[in-house]
Amino acid sequence: MDDMIGRHTKDAGHRAWWVAAVAGVAIVVAGAFSTMPGILQDPLRGEFHWSRGSIGLAASVNMLLYGLTAPYAAALMDRFGIRRVVVAALATVAAGAVLTTVMSAAWQFTLFWGFLVGLGTGSLSMTLGTTVTNRWFTARRGLVTGILSSGSVLGQMVFLPALSWTIDHYDWRPALVTLALAAVAVTPLVHLVLRDHPADIGRRPYGSDTFTPRPDPVPGAARRTVTVLCGAARTVPFWLLAATFAICGASTNGIMWTHFAPAAHDHGMPVTTASTLLAFIGVFNVAGTILSGWLTDRRDARRLLAVYFLLRGLLMVSLPLIMTATVGPPMMVFVVAFGLLDLATVPPVIALCRTFYGEDSAIVFGWTNAAHQVGAASASFLGGVARDTFGSYDPVWLALGAACASAALLSLCIRAHGAPADTVEADEKTYASSAPRR
Repeated sequence: MDDMIGRHTKDAGHRAWWVAAVAGVAIVVAGAFSTMPGILQDPLRGEFHWSRGSIGLAASVNMLLYGLTAPYAAALMDRFGIRRVVVAALATVAAGAVLTTVMSAAWQFTLFWGFLVGLGTGSLSMTLGTTVTNRWFTARRGLVTGILSSGSVLGQMVFLPALSWTIDHYDWRPALVTLALAAVAVTPLVHLVLRDHPADIGRRPYGSDTFTPRPDPVPGAARRTVTVLCGAARTVPFWLLAATFAICGASTNGIMWTHFAPAAHDHGMPVTTASTLLAFIGVFNVAGTILSGWLTDRRDARRLLAVYFLLRGLLMVSLPLIMTATVGPPMMVFVVAFGLLDLATVPPVIALCRTFYGEDSAIVFGWTNAAHQVGAASASFLGGVARDTFGSYDPVWLALGAACASAALLSLCIRAHGAPADTVEADEKTYASSAPRR
């Protein structure tokens, strides 16, 4: 009994929690960048007379690179260490934000915001959270994954109202400089606290009874990233996870974080009010993601995904009916419900990647996250095109509602926790036979 009490006390102050906290701060800062195109649309259209499609293109490139960078970032963290990759990513997003303030053409917005910020935030995405969780924790993984996954939305919640207010009362450039300064301010904290592996400080992972030596650096990060993809692509679960996560990206980052504020403004709602609603979505997003992580430790991940997508689809098709110039009870119900469901899909997807792909799960999740961002980029661009073409976002909400219903069905097709043992073993053996030898 005394040993159990002593171990609990020791684990409560485990360095893993500090490492996770600093990684979370970096993810929070990166998350603040994700909603900026949505609140920049009107200022940029007013100053430069760009179309929504032109602005949406930059946002699409950003989201696409955010996704494509993630799996390579995971491999680079294996090769060069978490701390070096995070510092480089923070410097990249700061540079991209500052350069955006001096742009004068739409292609420059695509280059500075789409390319540079996309590369940087892609290295500070949920892949960072997955890598930290896999290395530093053996217990509470679902909970920690949920907390870190909520970091990107927490960044939106913390920064979005202030950035929107700054744009309304001053200009859009000071808002971007504020983001750049936030990225720079986090860098010393990363240097001081973030460590690559528990063995670096002579500790065991949180919840583990055995000491795990630090693995040797893995050479050929880019080659390994592609090799892991080739192995995973030979298994059915990978494609089902990628398809469902692509729909997830389209119905969250792609449409909500880029086009919700302009859509609300179409109905007469002030952009500041719409941005505040997005911030409230972020508040409930944190709670929903943490709750989902807790549930993932206890329930069938694929069933959770099916429920999340079905409910999200119902919310999507309700938007044309409840979006007005004022914030009424139906809109508040939407904000709470969508917030709880937005990133709730992440912990189950990470858990399923871990089930099938083991030590390569961070890279595999990076590739499923790339699919997420392909969906987001497509929705961001096509959402703007649809608005320019039809004069309304209503067809977009209805189409995404149908897509979410499809994702719910696909989730139930994934053979994972709770499926027949021989099916799971067959999928694992298929991956193992083609996985890279290390």
